[in-house]
Amino acid sequence: MMISCNQTRITEFILMGIQGSEILNYSLFLIFSITYIFTIAGNAIIILLILRCDKLHTPMYFFLCHLSLSDILLSTNVVPYLLCTLLSKARPMMVSACVTQFYFCGSSTISECFLLAAMSYDRYLAICIPLHYITIMDIKVCFHLVVWSWSLGFLLNLASIIPVSLLEFCGCNIIDHIYCDLAPLLAVSCSDTYALEIETILFSIPIVLLPFVFVIVTYVRIFFAILKISTTFGRRKAFSTCSSHIIVVTIYYGTLIAKYTAPSSGSSLNVNKIISLLYTVFTPLLNPTVYSLRNQEIREALHKWVHVK
Repeated sequence: MMISCNQTRITEFILMGIQGSEILNYSLFLIFSITYIFTIAGNAIIILLILRCDKLHTPMYFFLCHLSLSDILLSTNVVPYLLCTLLSKARPMMVSACVTQFYFCGSSTISECFLLAAMSYDRYLAICIPLHYITIMDIKVCFHLVVWSWSLGFLLNLASIIPVSLLEFCGCNIIDHIYCDLAPLLAVSCSDTYALEIETILFSIPIVLLPFVFVIVTYVRIFFAILKISTTFGRRKAFSTCSSHIIVVTIYYGTLIAKYTAPSSGSSLNVNKIISLLYTVFTPLLNPTVYSLRNQEIREALHKWVHVK
């Protein structure tokens, strides 16, 4: 492994990850390993429960299943390599592998934004237009919404990944981050990146914010619809069907917005790393935790499955 700041062209990067004492690194390795295991296991259990339990064969759980797939993709794309950096201080990564990691991180992020928007649309129909819910949100519509969410995630991200893959990298091959993100890649590029930075900002803001605005608008309408329900039990039941999704959306977008608004260099680099850790390591554990603790149908399906086993 060679760290160089004088070579004319970079063929591999040195991903620094988290720098600290040996005791700290081993402690973080243990914490992140346990978190990763619970993330994969929790999301896999959610998927298996939804697939095998007829009661969970509804649009809301169909979307939740794909949300879990997105979390597995994001976590698996980042955490295993991060664990390696904790054990060996720094890890070499081919430029192509680094760009690929950046692509899958961005694609899973975009897909999850659209999946969360689809879930809010489902809740809107169920609460605001209940009489037409079954006819509007049929299996065909659910399938199209999921396909479009995944397709837009992987296709729209090409607008960033293609120009990034064409960049020339030279000078210092050190990436002081926990994974390959856009800002660290641009920092080690010897190409003119100004146009790419402007294009990425103009292109990514609507991709992330439009689904978020859509979620807010749908929940404003849901909130007023719930207030019109005459009974307390009816209002509580209607709100309970949305509470898990609201928590997931709030934490997910809060972390995502903080990640892309926090400076990625200078004295704020460690803050950016912490936010990136929350986003890639701990947020994917959020879905199974929230839905298993707050969703009675998931808990009942899990209890039934464990009892049968």
